Parts: sequence; structure tokens; C-alpha cells
Amino acid sequence: METFLIRLLQFLMSISLLVLLHEGGHVFFAKLFGVRVEKFFVFFDVKIGKWSGKLFSWKPKNSDTEYGLGWLPLGGYCKIAGMIDESMDTEQMKKDPQPWEFRTKPAWQRLLIMIGGVTVNFLLALFIYAGIMFTWGQTYYKVSDMSMGMEFNEQAKSLGFRDHDVLLGTDEGPFKEFINVNGDFFRQIAKAKRVDIIRNGKRMSIKLPGDLDMLSMIKADPIFVRPYIPSEVDSLIPAAEAQQSGMALTNGKTPAELAGIKAGDRILAINGHSVDSWGKFNYQLNVLGDVLKADKTAKDSLATRTVTLVSRHKGAANADTSRVVLSPDLKLGVYQSNFADYYKETHETYGFLASIPAGITYGLNTLKGYVSNFQYLFSADGAKSLGGFGAIGSLFPPYWDWHIFWNMTAFLSIILAFMNILPIPALDGGHVLFLLYEMITRRKPSEKFLIYAEYVGIGLLLVLLVVANLNDILRWLGYM
Repeated sequence: METFLIRLLQFLMSISLLVLLHEGGHVFFAKLFGVRVEKFFVFFDVKIGKWSGKLFSWKPKNSDTEYGLGWLPLGGYCKIAGMIDESMDTEQMKKDPQPWEFRTKPAWQRLLIMIGGVTVNFLLALFIYAGIMFTWGQTYYKVSDMSMGMEFNEQAKSLGFRDHDVLLGTDEGPFKEFINVNGDFFRQIAKAKRVDIIRNGKRMSIKLPGDLDMLSMIKADPIFVRPYIPSEVDSLIPAAEAQQSGMALTNGKTPAELAGIKAGDRILAINGHSVDSWGKFNYQLNVLGDVLKADKTAKDSLATRTVTLVSRHKGAANADTSRVVLSPDLKLGVYQSNFADYYKETHETYGFLASIPAGITYGLNTLKGYVSNFQYLFSADGAKSLGGFGAIGSLFPPYWDWHIFWNMTAFLSIILAFMNILPIPALDGGHVLFLLYEMITRRKPSEKFLIYAEYVGIGLLLVLLVVANLNDILRWLGYM
């Protein structure tokens, strides 16, 4: 419960900041051009019965704007006088146009008002990334420094890759890091016609088609490529901690303790399948998980969870074989070794001036990657990959970390800017599309057309919202 609340607090803080500044961008240009802003709300004040839906609001003296906080955290809005927006205030549009209304202003001013929000979000992301570079720098693991190489699935091996190949780069340039929020590493391989590697100490190249499906590469089980991390036990999870996390104990001991496993031991096989890496070990657990879902009785479940482990103590010549019963969530009760145990970390620091171009470059690359990934939304797997508020909230860690918080806030700001500029009615991009049409043709779309377009746009957004959050629920229930 505590970790949920920490994630929720980070999510709400981040979204509130982004919505506040996004809507503030619209308000800035509106007031600059003398357009009245009637309401400025963070979150929606959806009415419930006689309740207005406002958690609080106030209207400064001699101001036309009511500022407030709504109860529904799905975004926010500013109600601009004389504009057809999500408020659907058609009564106002029936009245004679006034000089302080949006509809009476020149098209170029209305355009700036509409792009004010996404402009602020984009600039905010660059500002945050620059601040991150200055404060924390960049820490990552170079792909070329992973001296034990990678392990590959069958699709990758059919293209010519082999386990323990050290990846250097492609015809598009050298690889930088394996872990990237936008999937740059996988995208580079997907588009590559040549991948340079080191195999058994020799440099060589593998030819690729240049049009691999990045989404299927990432969603494959096992994944297309992953770093090789030996299946060496870092340490054992203490029994009390294991029990607190829901792991079933036998005589007060975890499965690993019952098997006599110690820190530094290597797991060599599970149920007869060789597992020299944690990637292969976890894949076998995923296979058991699929079997476990099909089990109909407690006896079947117990049989599935009873596995044969082969392990070897550190420095020992011979291996030990033991039968253990994994916990219901198929946990052994060990902490696995990770990147940091085997590979050199690269850390880059930036001074104040150097952090600005570094942050801008990082932000532009993040936007480029997100836009590139957007094409997969229109595939069946892409639709299943959509996530709602639960998926976004889970991106924040279950502990407080300002570095991660600002990274996620900048990333969400990029997403908010891009999604809002899409040419969909009810979004900023829809209004921009109609304004560009007006500026090019010198003809303004009718108010009736704009009202119907707003209804269509709101309908599309509601469908998208339902699908994304339904995906979250299905994942939580284990159906996706």
C-alpha cells in the first residue's frame, strides 16, 4: 500500500505540473491578445448532482478568470471566451461576437493561442532534461562494453546472431546504450542493413533486411536480444522479507534456503533445461507460469511448482541437484546478479553551458523516438500495448527518487506535447488544423461544423481512454 501511495503521489505531482503549465501556455497567449479566459482548472470539475465538482476555486478581484481544482484527474482545461471547446458552451456562440472573444481575433493570434500549450510542454521537457544533465549527468552501460556479449532468441539466431556476440553498431552508427525508454537500441537494429559484432575475438558483420518489426522484437518471449548476465546468485532474500512480500515459506525457510543455495552459487539447470544466464532462467519460469495458469487443482499446481534445480557452489567442481517447491508466484527466494556486477558503468558530467545543448539533444532524440514508435499504435499488438493511468503510474518507482521523477516528468511532457498536436478534433492539433485551413483558404469553417467535429473528437478520445485503461485492467487480471 505504501509503494502504491508513493507512485500515486509522484504521478499526481507530475501530471498536475504538466497540466498547469500546458493550460498556462494557452492562457498566456490569450491574455496577451486580450482574449478573456473564463475558467482555468487543473483536473476536471465534472458535476455530480448538485455538487459543482470543484474541490476549490477562486476569482481574483477585477479578473475575468476563475481559477480552481477539479476532482477528476484526467487533465485540465481553460475555458476561453468565444471558442468551441470541450465545454461545448454553444449558448455563448449564439450571442453577438465581442471584441474580447477568441472568434473575433485574427487567425494568426488564434493559432498562437492554440499552440501555446504544446509549446510550453516541449520547452519544459528540454529545460528539465538540461537540468538533469547539469545536476546528475548521464549514467548508462555502453553496449560495446558488455564484454560477455548478448543472448538472442530464435528469430535473431536465424538472422545470423549467436549467443555471446558483442554488438558494436550498425550502418547507422555505433550503439550507445541498451536500456532506453524509447527503444532506440532495438529501433537501430530493426532499421539496420548491417550489424557489426565481435565474435570469439574477431570483428565481423551480419547482414539484415533493414525492415524488422521493432514491436515484435521487443514483445517476443524471449526477447530478440538481451545482455548476457550469468545466473549467479547475488544474495538470498531474508525469510522475513520474503514472507512480507507474500512468498510462502516451508518451516520458516525460502525455497532457495531449503535447496542449500548460497550467495555466489550458479544456477545451471531447471527441470533439465540448461540455464547459464538469468535470461534463460526467467524464461523457464515464464513457461512454468503458463502451465500454472492451466492447472485446475491444487495438486496440479504443486506438481508444476516442484522443480529440479542444478546449482554449483562458488569455487566447487561438482554440481548439486535438489528438488524444491517454488512459491505460488514462482519465486526461488534469491536476488539475481545484474548489470553492475559485470559491466563497466559510463558516467558523463556536464557544466552549466554544456548541459543546455546536451538536454536539447536528448529531448529531440526522445521526441524522435516516440514519434517513430507511434506507427505501431495502429497494429493489433500496438493497440494491446496502450496503457492508461495505471501503466503511466507504474513507470514511477515505488520509492522517492528526484532523478527518476524529473526524467519521467520530462518524458510525459514530450508525450503530452505530441499527443495534443495530433490533428484530432477536441485536441489542440484539431483546432490548429482548422485554423491552418482558414489561413490558407481564407474561409472559416462554420460553427456548426466545428461543434460536430468537437463531438467526434471527444468520442474518439473517450474510446481511446477506455481501451487504454481496459488494457491496464486486463494486464492486472493476467489476461494480457
